[in-house]
Amino acid sequence: MPTPSMEDHIEQIYLLINQKGYARVSDIAEALSVLPSSVTKMVQKLDKDGYLVYERYRGLTLTSKGTKLGKRLVDRHSLLEKLLRLIGVNEELIYHDVEGIEHHLSWNSIDRIADLIQVLEENPEFLQKLEVVRNQQED
Repeated sequence: MPTPSMEDHIEQIYLLINQKGYARVSDIAEALSVLPSSVTKMVQKLDKDGYLVYERYRGLTLTSKGTKLGKRLVDRHSLLEKLLRLIGVNEELIYHDVEGIEHHLSWNSIDRIADLIQVLEENPEFLQKLEVVRNQQED
């Protein structure tokens, strides 16, 4: 079971590979605001655990296990952002809030949140009622 830090690294590596076609230690370190030496240690651990293949000075690639988890982590993040937007959380708070909660939810909870989002999207009158309640609270 990956730790929250491992998840952050896998998620960022997955995003970088999808955006740029590759992920370098320096890019990962910059994106996560950590030292390159910390990324190197984590990449070595992720290699040992079968999430990626790392060759010093040559870069890294995600294994199928790492790619599958990376996609799932990115999807989890997007799903939580979507929920917070739907319920009217201020845009400037969403990223920080998602970062604060994403590692503390079970995959079962994530699945139920996906179900809830589907219901909300299929029944926009619920979102309209929520908007009315929010507006009343602000007055």
